[in-house]
Amino acid sequence: MAVLALFTGKLTKAQYDILREEVDWEHKQPAGGVFHAASFDDAGNVHVADVWESAEALNAFAEAALMPAFAKHDIAPPSVSVYPAHKVQAYASVEKYRI
Repeated sequence: MAVLALFTGKLTKAQYDILREEVDWEHKQPAGGVFHAASFDDAGNVHVADVWESAEALNAFAEAALMPAFAKHDIAPPSVSVYPAHKVQAYASVEKYRI
């Protein structure tokens, strides 16, 4: 079952970019990853919304790649909440964001 993962916490854009480059998810797309969007608010918080094909796929990626990158760069991971997805849709305009 697809899941929605919401990550929120203190993380700078520079730290996000370090993690993004370390994990290289744009070129090494994680198995089971469907969608990723990241945003930053004025208080210095990151807000990430991911859709994964399953909680198992999310956990495998987090254990194998994401958490080791946080540890390597001494970055505190944000909190995460995972929910079963009731409905997942992508509209035609998503094509301009595909990697």
